[in-house]
Amino acid sequence: MPDNIFLTTLARITAGDLDLAELIDATAQLRDANATALAQQLYAVWSKFNADSPHTYAAYFNLSTLPGIEPTAAIKALEAAIVAKPDFWPAYINLGGFHERAGRLDLGVAQWMKVVEGLGDVTGPNIGYKQTALKQISRVLIDHQQSAAAEEHLQVCLGIDSGQRDALEQYFGLRLSQCRWPIVQPWDGAERRALMEGISPLTLAAFTDDPVLQMASAVRYVDATNAATFEAPAADRRDAPIDLSGRRLRVGYVSSDLRDHAVGYLMAEVFEAHPKDRIEVFAYDCGPPASGGMRDRYLAGVEHWRDLNGLSDDAAAALIAADGIDILVDVNGHTRFARTAVFARRPAPVIVNWLGYPGTMGSAFHQYIIGDDWVIPPEAEAYYTEKVLRLDCYQPNDRKRVVAEERPTRASAGLPDDAFVFCCFNGSQKITRYTFVRWLEILQRTENSVLWLLGSDDGTQARLREYAGAVGVDPTRIVFADKLANPYHLARYPLADLFLDTAPYGAHTTASDALWMGVPVLTLSGRGFAARVCGSLVRSAGLPELIVESSADYVARAVALAGDPAAIADYKARLAASRDSCVLFDVDNLMARLEQLYRLMALEHQAGRAPQPDLRNMPLYLKAGVEHDPDAGELELAGDYHGAYRGLFARLHRTRPIPPDSRLWTEADIAAAEGRTTPERRGRGAKRA
Repeated sequence: MPDNIFLTTLARITAGDLDLAELIDATAQLRDANATALAQQLYAVWSKFNADSPHTYAAYFNLSTLPGIEPTAAIKALEAAIVAKPDFWPAYINLGGFHERAGRLDLGVAQWMKVVEGLGDVTGPNIGYKQTALKQISRVLIDHQQSAAAEEHLQVCLGIDSGQRDALEQYFGLRLSQCRWPIVQPWDGAERRALMEGISPLTLAAFTDDPVLQMASAVRYVDATNAATFEAPAADRRDAPIDLSGRRLRVGYVSSDLRDHAVGYLMAEVFEAHPKDRIEVFAYDCGPPASGGMRDRYLAGVEHWRDLNGLSDDAAAALIAADGIDILVDVNGHTRFARTAVFARRPAPVIVNWLGYPGTMGSAFHQYIIGDDWVIPPEAEAYYTEKVLRLDCYQPNDRKRVVAEERPTRASAGLPDDAFVFCCFNGSQKITRYTFVRWLEILQRTENSVLWLLGSDDGTQARLREYAGAVGVDPTRIVFADKLANPYHLARYPLADLFLDTAPYGAHTTASDALWMGVPVLTLSGRGFAARVCGSLVRSAGLPELIVESSADYVARAVALAGDPAAIADYKARLAASRDSCVLFDVDNLMARLEQLYRLMALEHQAGRAPQPDLRNMPLYLKAGVEHDPDAGELELAGDYHGAYRGLFARLHRTRPIPPDSRLWTEADIAAAEGRTTPERRGRGAKRA
């Protein structure tokens, strides 16, 4: 059949009897029949026989988009389309993409800049092309650590339309990573509250310790990025039975980070330590191509390895469903390369949020979150749409992590030999203005001390040093560490005396690394998941006294420790002595407890008690949450946090009645807002007129 279509169409082309619409129809049939090589030939021949047609550019463009076309051929086709119609901007956009994928970044950016600079009339299509080009440019610049230039292009893009979700998310992520304070600076046509609503959940966790706002933001994000555009997919197994008689429990992990990555370093031993006689483990990789020792270790430790890259969401969900997974674990959450839409298709009866994202998913399909009693104490369960289950310490660790044998000296690391070294190797996106101010106060109050930070781009480092100098701290006391391969990075940790955690998004893998290498960690624990992880790790390592709950105590404790070398030596000795026995590094205990939790989930599902996320009133929680300006002040633990939300809800309720939910706006809260003594005086709020 493909040959007949090809020959018939070719004859009509050479006879001058085939218009572009008919060509597109014929090539679509060949494409559907997996005969794209024949389709390419038809486009090429038609373009030659119709060189003077006003539609030739479209034929060249369509040729470039055929599946399986060689990049060189696609580039030639796009260049021909541009010659035929110099103002056909989609060709420039796609041509830039081909150059980028080939490593010719300058050529790629140059094509996109032609779009930005060449657009004339302000029309809907032109605006769309310009926005696309600006986003492409900024994405490439971000990937190549040119943050300031990327921010400039995103600012232009948002100046056209401040409501672009993807551009807003990148923009505020960039401002955080560059320590550009204040983070949210409104501009004409862009109001602060509206901009706050556009911040991604992950970025929001680093911006403010407001778990209610983070929850509402996660719900908004899921709704915005995973719209139900599919119809009851065949992969939907939400009601599938989990029959464990005579077979192992099937657990699948979906992650983009099973490689040299912070999460990858934590997870490696999990796969090796799973009891293979009771649990059948599947790993679903959705990350960028990877190789090397860590990837090889994963491939060796996982019973079944599946690659989701290149698969559509429907196809990926179908693959997972075909594997008969009982419990599917999302190890990405709202992070880069996540495949949340695959989970939305419910390819397993039980879906779990664990480890990769420090907070609630805010979805209708994630039923459980795994934490511990520190990261999610009982009174904080209202901040999570999932049912909370707990390990002794939620974070796994790799006891086999590789540390370089050669240990550097302070001199080789650019550190003074006789100074007290405070360190923090968290990413710069976690350094808020409030954290940095605390660090500078610590330096001011401790003579002969330095602050050793993980290096970032030159502009960010200069900005931090300039800020230090402006408050009277010698900028040379801020020392930046070059980024190194993980074994060499770990080897230099012991050069530090005390690790100072960030807030509200604290250290995760970096804290485990510090504690493993014998460096005590001082942390300020907050309300939300990201703000409490480090406290969980420090406690599980046996140093609970290094957890504080106010910024004043944080500063005072750091200053006191800098003047007490015996205390620092004692902490380091305790870490060394308990490394093989403490909860933090007890992988066997974690795996035993994890298996118990998986079996509990299976039993609850079988009994018809699978939890159903409560998403009521989330738009209102978001509206209430953005009332607070994180740039104007921190949400410290002191104060009536829940009361502030209830007060906002009460004011909104007077304008339009708000039905109750199971969190901070119950029937009792409604009764109090209405001045009634009991909630039973009227019917359920959802039914009230």
